[in-house]
Amino acid sequence: MNIRPYQESDAESVSALCNEVFPNNPSHSSPKLIISQKLAVQPELFFVTEISSVIVGTIMAGYDGHRGWLYTVAVSPQYQRQGIGSKLVRQAERVLIAMGCLKINLQVRISNAEVVEFYRKLGYLVEERISMGKLVA
Repeated sequence: MNIRPYQESDAESVSALCNEVFPNNPSHSSPKLIISQKLAVQPELFFVTEISSVIVGTIMAGYDGHRGWLYTVAVSPQYQRQGIGSKLVRQAERVLIAMGCLKINLQVRISNAEVVEFYRKLGYLVEERISMGKLVA
C-alpha cells in the first residue's frame, strides 16, 4: 500500500472511485468538478492510496489558516475495513499539522451516519453545531 500525492494521470481512477463510493452526489460535487477545483487550490492536500498500481482510496483536505477540513475520504468498498481510510486521514492530519493547523473539521452526511464511528475511533467528536450551506452557482 502506498499513499502519495494525487497526480493528473489519476483523474479517471479517482473519478470512478468517488462515483462508486458516493453514487448520489449532487452535480456541484461531481468528481471531475471537485478534482479540477482541488488542483487549483492546495493540490498538496490531495492524496491517493494505491495497491499494486490500482487506486483504492483518496482524500482531499483544506486549510484556511484557521481550521483544517477533511473532504472526500473514499475507499473502494472491497478494500474497506483494512485501515486504508485511517491511514489516509492520518496522512492529511500530518500535513495539516505541519502547516500550523490546530483543529480539523469534517462533515458527515446524515445518509452516511455509520461512518461516524470510523471518525470517533480516529479521535473526532460530534460537535453541537448546525452545518449550513448556500449553493451560489
